[in-house]
Amino acid sequence: MSLTLIVAGILLLGYVGGEYWGTYRSQKNLEAAWQNQAAALNASSQTHQTSISPEQMLTRLVVTKIGIDAIVVEGASRKDLSEGPGHMKQTAEPGEAGNAVVTGHRDTFFRHIHELAKGDQIQVQRNGRSFVYEVTGRRIVMPEDISVINPTKDAELTLITCYPTYYIGPAPKRLVVFSRLIESDGQPVNQAQATQPVEAPGVNQ
Repeated sequence: MSLTLIVAGILLLGYVGGEYWGTYRSQKNLEAAWQNQAAALNASSQTHQTSISPEQMLTRLVVTKIGIDAIVVEGASRKDLSEGPGHMKQTAEPGEAGNAVVTGHRDTFFRHIHELAKGDQIQVQRNGRSFVYEVTGRRIVMPEDISVINPTKDAELTLITCYPTYYIGPAPKRLVVFSRLIESDGQPVNQAQATQPVEAPGVNQ
């Protein structure tokens, strides 16, 4: 029995280690892709044209207070979230008017988002532009409460992860952090002048 438990523990550690290594490797690849996109966007700024589609455009999420600096992937499937925080495709893009929703695992990138408080700042870089959001509040909800991803009139960013953070097994609730756009490319934002979103299916479809 002791030998069986030891072997099981080793296998479990190996699995967890493999998952973390895969996430690290994915982020390194995404970082390289981000640098390539940045160079392409810089070059295209001279001609005012870019060949990068919205679906391929990468987003960088930086939250200095809790040590987040990650490339966001498009999609929120299990596979997507194994590579990085995932932007829910049916929601607004960061920087646009509307509710941009990004979700992440509580045991990797979003481990410490419960430490964010009202007034803290979240930085987003996308399409050669930079945006600053200010945290407005937090809420703990049940998984079936989809009201937190509903469209909004103003430019907002919503971060979601499982809760409680250190729960053993599938966590029963969700922690939601809300924030609003306050700065775009170094300039204060008038929400009424926020970039209008590209048409997309409603979040309840």
